[in-house]
Amino acid sequence: MNFLIAQGTRPAVVGQMSNLIQEFRGNKLKDWEEWYLNKHPEAISIAANKIFEMVNHFKDVMTKIDREMVERWVKDLVIVKTFVGLKFQEAILRAVANHLEDSYRLAEPEEESIGIDGFIGNRCVSIKPITYEAKKALSEKIEVPIIFMKK
Repeated sequence: MNFLIAQGTRPAVVGQMSNLIQEFRGNKLKDWEEWYLNKHPEAISIAANKIFEMVNHFKDVMTKIDREMVERWVKDLVIVKTFVGLKFQEAILRAVANHLEDSYRLAEPEEESIGIDGFIGNRCVSIKPITYEAKKALSEKIEVPIIFMKK
């Protein structure tokens, strides 16, 4: 389960860990624990409460999920979102390539697996919705230029 979505371990709740560990002058785990808990005595409890609240919400919501709902979600993903997303990608590649007076092509599966959606001339690009920028928690690391789209 991803407890990050409860935002219980955000800096506003537990402090900015990268700064705190630099501020801490010891080198033993027990000393760190004592130092941190003296500096932020309520943080662990507040974080646990936020996360536990989210866990309880998940428990409630999970009982409302049935097979029909899962099938509707899968169908929407496979049929609707795939069609719209891939057609948008190709239209964007075509438009940018036309603007640059260059060729384009969609990525092959092995290229897609490393975040490439297509090529404009010999330049690889990834195409993401503008909302992608707001999703900082994503672990995906894309090493190619990104074209952001807005529907």
